[in-house]
Amino acid sequence: MRTLTATHASRGFSELLDRVERGETIRITRAGHVVAELRPVAPTTGRALREALARTPGLDDDFEADIAAATSLLTTDESDPWRAG
Repeated sequence: MRTLTATHASRGFSELLDRVERGETIRITRAGHVVAELRPVAPTTGRALREALARTPGLDDDFEADIAAATSLLTTDESDPWRAG
């Protein structure tokens, strides 16, 4: 893992991003202390999203009823309320 000062990182940011894009993890220091770590982002997929949503609890009945009640108040009036009439 490569370590750079914040000054070095800012001066060569484009090159830094190229290295991260190629899979390298880079630590950034300021005043001798590590303050950040840049690493490639893990790719995400629709499957991962579906799996995460499947683990999420559904809405409770009262909340779902509140949403339905609020939605029923919506109108299909598509006139511009800001337009002088």
